[in-house]
Amino acid sequence: MKVLRTAALFVFLFISLTPQAQHISMMEGNLAPLKSETTVVIQFAYDNMRVGKYEKEDDFISAKKEEYNRKESGRGDNWAKNWVGDRKYRYEPKFIELFEKHSGLTNSDKAKYTLILKTVFTEPGFNIGIAKKNAEINAEAWIVETANPSNVIAKISIHNAPGRTYTSNDYDTGERISESYAVAGKGLGKFMKK
Repeated sequence: MKVLRTAALFVFLFISLTPQAQHISMMEGNLAPLKSETTVVIQFAYDNMRVGKYEKEDDFISAKKEEYNRKESGRGDNWAKNWVGDRKYRYEPKFIELFEKHSGLTNSDKAKYTLILKTVFTEPGFNIGIAKKNAEINAEAWIVETANPSNVIAKISIHNAPGRTYTSNDYDTGERISESYAVAGKGLGKFMKK
């Protein structure tokens, strides 16, 4: 009976911690103006991003920083620096690489249109060996005219871009989240190429 309960618990944990598939949809506008384009400016925004159970990213950073510094002096400060630094060095390059590969568009400073990827939610996930939860992001991709950013051509919703790896590297938050950006880049690239 004990074995049956343990097996049921593992099945429940597996089902509850397995993310659903990414969903991409057009919120408004259309992509017709991009049909003849081969380049796009790619920018990223993290304003007003929710993280996990926290409505404000600053609250999440403060809590984690304090928690890690209590365990080991300076660890939280280092973690907070990496939390922000990973964007430029891990998340954004992964997104751009997969987006370019699947969209047929390349990132260029001189493009007529700009894609602004606005991350609105990040679930960092966790891996403690015996249990894990994959990372995921929700974002909006705004396509705007580069010369006139108030002219929004299209808004696209990216919901539940999962970040999971099948190696031991997913103990690292940055590794899990960078995979979310890779999945988002690939999915958005395919969506825009259609």
